[in-house]
Amino acid sequence: MSDSIASSGLGHSSNQSAMSAAEKRVAVLTVLCLFGFAVLAVLVMLGKGDDIDRHLLLEFRPGGADGPPFGPEWFREAAAEFTALGGYTILSTVVVLVSVTLLTFRKRAAVLFLLASVVTGSAVSTVAKLLFNRSRPEIVDHLAVTFTSSFPSGHAMVSAFTWLTLAAVAVRFVENEATRVVLVGSAVILSLLIGTSRVYLGVHWPSDVLAGWLFGGGWAGICWLTANRIARSTHRKQELGEGQ
Repeated sequence: MSDSIASSGLGHSSNQSAMSAAEKRVAVLTVLCLFGFAVLAVLVMLGKGDDIDRHLLLEFRPGGADGPPFGPEWFREAAAEFTALGGYTILSTVVVLVSVTLLTFRKRAAVLFLLASVVTGSAVSTVAKLLFNRSRPEIVDHLAVTFTSSFPSGHAMVSAFTWLTLAAVAVRFVENEATRVVLVGSAVILSLLIGTSRVYLGVHWPSDVLAGWLFGGGWAGICWLTANRIARSTHRKQELGEGQ
């Protein structure tokens, strides 16, 4: 009897510690994102790739550095609206509204996961900007107001981990695989559009945005994996949802 109980306990412990196929995929992507960010950060500090940055930035300005970006006025307005979706005002509003909605369903653990992910990620973004202190592009006119340094792009980074974390919270309570794919895919596409708009508006170097995407994706991955581990070890799947 005691052997049976021991073996059952060991099996339960093993099931808790074993990573699912989904977790392994996310873990690999997370490591790749963070490694890519580290490599890019070193290259930026060494001044490597500046010519590529300059060339790609000017690709958005067919009339030259002094001219406007390609596209009619309404297209430039659309880019400004997309960039607003990566700002703290919109993101904070969405996070608060989603948190209140989750509380009405008594998903307190999901709310804590969402708030902790976004708040800590935003703090890391701020520290990274202070650490690298890279200057904004000065070769083109800025079509958006900026207040901080350039690397990494705060809009790209914060929007990536916020929209991805929001999608991660949603898919934890959705069983349909196709719906999960649509939710995560929508978050990725939205993050890409927001980051690209920053280069289009002339307020970021392309490498700033790429770094933001990489770190934002890596941070979202870390938070998702952490939520999965907490849900298994504390038996709070009802509040945190199923992350498989």
